[in-house]
Amino acid sequence: MQPILGKIIMLLFVCFVAFLRSHAQDSLPKVTKGKVERIHYFQSKNITPRHIDIWLPPGYPDSGKYDVLYMHDGQMLFDSDNTWNKQAWEVDEVVAQLMQAGKVRNFIVVGIWNGGQTRHADYFPQKPFELLLNQTERDTINSQLLNVGRTTTAFKPQSDNYLKFIVSELKPKIDKSYSVYTNPEHTFIAGSSMGGLISLYAVCEYPEVFGGAACLSTHWPGTFTLQNNPFPLAMQLYLEMQIPDPANHRIYFDYGNQTLDTLYPSLQKNVDEVMRKMKYNQTNWLTYLDEGADHSERAWHKRLHVPLIFLLSR
Repeated sequence: MQPILGKIIMLLFVCFVAFLRSHAQDSLPKVTKGKVERIHYFQSKNITPRHIDIWLPPGYPDSGKYDVLYMHDGQMLFDSDNTWNKQAWEVDEVVAQLMQAGKVRNFIVVGIWNGGQTRHADYFPQKPFELLLNQTERDTINSQLLNVGRTTTAFKPQSDNYLKFIVSELKPKIDKSYSVYTNPEHTFIAGSSMGGLISLYAVCEYPEVFGGAACLSTHWPGTFTLQNNPFPLAMQLYLEMQIPDPANHRIYFDYGNQTLDTLYPSLQKNVDEVMRKMKYNQTNWLTYLDEGADHSERAWHKRLHVPLIFLLSR
């Protein structure tokens, strides 16, 4: 009986921990500056339901209309007590300090929670995968993602639907509910890792909606190896065809050189060549190397001021 009792106790403990984690995730993040409002489980025709956390800066709405920054992985943005790895971007602290110092325009942050198991499919650029890779190359990507558990069936990107959700469902809700500008000159999108990749894809697919993108530690491989990986070249070819007009768009990239970021330096250099070829320059494009930085929310927090000033300076 003793082993059975032990298993029961362990099962109850696991369930209790899972309950606490779920409860913490469902509670509003604590912020030290401004406040957070939540749309609980936003219902969409395009993607799975998910929370939307809207951060409003101190004094909102006293300053009239505000710019809008859409950010991916919304559950990782504000409160490290609520995250799986006890790290967060601490966006409220960084943005409030920049606003108080007069270094950026007034803006709100719309944090879009990722879909958990759907995250990789939601964030993986769909058109480069479907239109610029042949079946053998798509099978290679599928195999590489199966090997690391990022898919359990034939991999199928859903990023076109994810962007359709942002543009046709979420943005109209934000535009109607908050005191914000609605034009692309005041609308931006940002994320890290796969979130950086989907941010770039968003500004390419919807240049009439987003005036700029911040792509931190952009996960150019799409999978988790550089060996026999056809996706980075497909993404570069896509950029040459679809990159938005540099006359009225700004694009920011960065990368570290530790942990997962060790995959990025050579690929980022190739993308930088594409940017030069497409006539981007220092006024509308920045690639920043954060020497010694790893792939973590703590690292992105430390340099978040760089893309924010680049995109949203007064």
